[in-house]
Amino acid sequence: MDRLVEPELLDQLPAEDPRAIRSRQDLRRLNACMRNTRIMARQLVSCFEGHPPRKLVELGAGDATFLLGIAQKLPSNWKGTEAVLVDRKEIVTSATIQGFEKIGWKVKTVSADVFDWLKDHEPCDVMIANLFLHHFSASKLTALFHEASKHAKAFVGVEPRRWGWSLFFGRFVWMIGCNRVTQHDAIASIRAGFAREELSVLWPKNGSWVLEERPENLATHLFVARRRG
Repeated sequence: MDRLVEPELLDQLPAEDPRAIRSRQDLRRLNACMRNTRIMARQLVSCFEGHPPRKLVELGAGDATFLLGIAQKLPSNWKGTEAVLVDRKEIVTSATIQGFEKIGWKVKTVSADVFDWLKDHEPCDVMIANLFLHHFSASKLTALFHEASKHAKAFVGVEPRRWGWSLFFGRFVWMIGCNRVTQHDAIASIRAGFAREELSVLWPKNGSWVLEERPENLATHLFVARRRG
């Protein structure tokens, strides 16, 4: 199945549109079904075993509930981590920010285009992306990875797995209550998802990085880049 990047409905709706609000709720259920929170938490612990990062950046953070779920699963020694949440839309609620503060995390929200922000941001320990990279063409991802590799010690992406079974099950997300926006976007995201080592070949090839890329389950594709040493 060739990769196809096409517009998703949620990206085109105003943040306050009832369909968008419902679709963001759907995404939380889909993340739970795909076990993406656990996958990301496990990879972060693996990348920073014994030495939690001081600063974590999430690209395309949305409402930040995904990262909050991760933070709640991480060991207590991650307390004090600063999370920088980058997204074009300002949809992080005060309740979500309070959730981070309750477990001792510091939070900074940034309303900006990711590509613009990457050109000027300060260094961080790790960047993460969840169901975000598939929105972009290979050339855009190459540019994103180029900037990310200049400022981060690690990068972890959790994306849709592009293969027949994902596409098959994606047609039945209505069975868990997903609305029409999510039904459309689920199929679009799978078609734009990843297989084999499609992300690894776009990461800068300068010998400074250890790359891992693999299917994590029936629906999830994992990409990890770690700076050597």
